[in-house]
Amino acid sequence: MRGPLEVADIFRLHGPGYREVHGREMPLRHLRAMRAIEACRTAELGGHVEECDHCGTLRISYNSCRNRHCPKCQCLDKERWLEARKKDLLPTQYFHLVFTLPEGLRPLVLRNQDVLYGILFKAASETLKELAKDPEYLGAEVGFIAILHTWSQTLMDHPHLHCIVTGGGLSPDGKKWTPCKKDFFIHVKVLSRLFRGKFLAYLKEAREKGKLAFPGNIAHLKEDRFFKAMLDDLYDQEWVVYCKLPFSSAETVMDYLGRYTHRVAISNNRLVKMEGDQVTFRYRDRRENDTIRLMTLNTSEFIRRFLLHILPDGFMKIRHYGILSNRNRKTKLAQCKRLLGVDCPWEHEKESWQDLLARITGIDPRICPCCGKGKMVLKQVLHPSTAHSCRYYHGRQVPP
Repeated sequence: MRGPLEVADIFRLHGPGYREVHGREMPLRHLRAMRAIEACRTAELGGHVEECDHCGTLRISYNSCRNRHCPKCQCLDKERWLEARKKDLLPTQYFHLVFTLPEGLRPLVLRNQDVLYGILFKAASETLKELAKDPEYLGAEVGFIAILHTWSQTLMDHPHLHCIVTGGGLSPDGKKWTPCKKDFFIHVKVLSRLFRGKFLAYLKEAREKGKLAFPGNIAHLKEDRFFKAMLDDLYDQEWVVYCKLPFSSAETVMDYLGRYTHRVAISNNRLVKMEGDQVTFRYRDRRENDTIRLMTLNTSEFIRRFLLHILPDGFMKIRHYGILSNRNRKTKLAQCKRLLGVDCPWEHEKESWQDLLARITGIDPRICPCCGKGKMVLKQVLHPSTAHSCRYYHGRQVPP
């Protein structure tokens, strides 16, 4: 194939066949995501023609799909988000914690994503807030950003929550900044056991309220004895909560967030080749010290695994808590800044997408790429094709 291989190439070539076989049982959000990725930056979504006012060079630019699962559409959104987060940074160490759900829960989670991803956020956030406020550990209100990832390096379902936590917090009376012990937050076993208890309590409550579905090979969990057996087994396990060494500076925090916040299940640069109905991609083998290896999958299995990570409509994968929550930014976070001697304005000038792109790539899209002197001026708007306005899969209408 010409040019680097992209997820969109795989979807365009093999997506129609996949939908023909599986379209009846596919959720609409999967169909919409596939359709958006296939059409991204093609004539189907429309675009515009620009002309250089100096040399007359023409440039055609097609619109992006803006779908949050598209590997090509996260760069500008990520940079805008990071720019907005800079004003929240405090001159303190930050800890990176990862809350991971046990393997035995994953079949249930996969079939109840909206409910159980929500419980994952709730259990992890309550664990951090509760233990941080306990005088035995810190005795203060911390702030943290929680980011949901649902995949492993091989695209299998592996739901876990990355949390970036301030290494200290605001005292209960709001008059003092209480720092953590150097290079230590809270023991992971304490975090793990409280997290386990909270998650399983909320899981049991969700079942009692009829919020869970038990289709296919988890149908047996409808019966009380099997569900209780699963809970007992999960209570007996040590759940994995991992705490990495603290970040050395605010710049390190921003660099880390930039790599994690707007990730999708697999980036285009990990794809190696597509031959026939086989796709090969790179992955890190965690069991072998992150050794880079190659995996080859049938295209149908590759698409299936990618679609496992399409989030429910409207589900927020990045959330802010404690002193970093929206309602506390101008009160508690502002007080923390005063206590730590930080003078940072709350309002910041919004950057145009052209300036943002120029800062990221070093290339100003407003300057002619041919002569380097003229400016690119809009000449014509290319409207989306009628083919994009509506599609039907097995009698189901999929709106754009």
